[in-house]
Amino acid sequence: MPEPIKKLPKLPVERALKVISGRWKPVILCYLFSGPKRLSQLKRMMPDITQKVLIQQLREMEEHGLVDRQIFPDVPIRVEYNATELGLGLEPILLALCRWGQRHAEERDEAVEIADCIVRPRHDQTIAA
Repeated sequence: MPEPIKKLPKLPVERALKVISGRWKPVILCYLFSGPKRLSQLKRMMPDITQKVLIQQLREMEEHGLVDRQIFPDVPIRVEYNATELGLGLEPILLALCRWGQRHAEERDEAVEIADCIVRPRHDQTIAA
């Protein structure tokens, strides 16, 4: 595995937060938990993200081993992004963060202002939100 361009912190919790930090990385991962997606699919799922930022976030996650990019030699070339085993390990963590965010909103009487969590079952799994 190539060495990451940016040196990551030595403290594990700080390292973990650095790798998933950003407005879009957790959202992208949540969509990839259900299986491979093309760039255009991800863009449709997140209309507020620019294509430039989406590509940048995917590249950073690929660099850190959370996302894998597969290129198919079709005409035109087809590219799919998939969560790696390392990336899939974040699924219960992101789900817990989502639940905490919902609880936080409820405690502050702001629950009507938040959206539902992105919870997509993978394969034959069902996940209760």
